[in-house]
Amino acid sequence: MRISGVDIPDNERAQVGLTRFYGIGPTNVIALAKLAKIKLDTRIKDLSREDVSSLMKALESFTVEGDLKKEIRENIDRLKAIRSYRGIRHIVSLPAHGQRTKSNARTRKGKKKTVGSLTKEAWAKIEAQQNSAATTAAKPAAPAAK
Repeated sequence: MRISGVDIPDNERAQVGLTRFYGIGPTNVIALAKLAKIKLDTRIKDLSREDVSSLMKALESFTVEGDLKKEIRENIDRLKAIRSYRGIRHIVSLPAHGQRTKSNARTRKGKKKTVGSLTKEAWAKIEAQQNSAATTAAKPAAPAAK
């Protein structure tokens, strides 16, 4: 079944299926079901048209999906603009909530980068790039075609 642009499997209970909406978790599902006046134990396929329409009306009172993502993105951009501590952490792609970064945070920081001494292969690669840049700078420019 498709409700407000979100696919929900027919055989799931309403309590589980409604968490497919971005921004609706286990706590909000209970509040949503009370607003829509549906039972949480019913399967999605057993919901009537009236239940689905009341569910869609109840969803309008929650900030979900695109609106919620937009709000979160605007909040992060505001933190970046005022150059707060959390904003700077977002700018440099580091954890913003006080997690340790010495040994963890690989998901946020990305693949390890070697700092300090380089391997022989890395030195050879750097020297090759410098040599190719020096030879292109030494060549005279080609005459313009007439």
